[in-house]
Amino acid sequence: MKAIFLTAALATLFLADPPVGQIFPELKAETLTDSVISFPNDTKGKSTLICMAYSADAEKDLKTWYEPTYDKFIAKTELMSDMFDVNVYFIPMFTGVKAAGAAKAKKDMKESVQVDLQPHVVVYKGELDAYKVTLKMDDKSKPYIYVLDKEGKIVFVTSGAYTDDKMDEIDEYIE
Repeated sequence: MKAIFLTAALATLFLADPPVGQIFPELKAETLTDSVISFPNDTKGKSTLICMAYSADAEKDLKTWYEPTYDKFIAKTELMSDMFDVNVYFIPMFTGVKAAGAAKAKKDMKESVQVDLQPHVVVYKGELDAYKVTLKMDDKSKPYIYVLDKEGKIVFVTSGAYTDDKMDEIDEYIE
């Protein structure tokens, strides 16, 4: 009995480990500017920050990442123009029954998301289960944030609403 419990506990710990060291799984989706992006193939050559959410609750927290991430990595000012060369994508995921509403949601987002952020918002419509398992996205109430290296390998994972501490950790992994 103890052996069964120990085996189950170890399996749970193993399954809960973030997918650091793995190549990000292939995912194709469309930006708000109608460009198709294929992850990780189209992001190779630069570090990439991917922020994903697959529920309305998680999307609320995903939005907390927009402004600070935009300010740090996307907005180009005279002082920061060469500071970071990183791909940044926010991916709301529409799966199952919600996939039918993806087109309307994309249209609504186009109207509400500022124009220079739109190429960084990618709408995914499709299956979820493989991504939940591979990327260890166990809690649908929070967004998941992945940092990929130049080859598309996951080097850091965090989740939940934005905090300065999380951004500081991300900085350590952006090449």
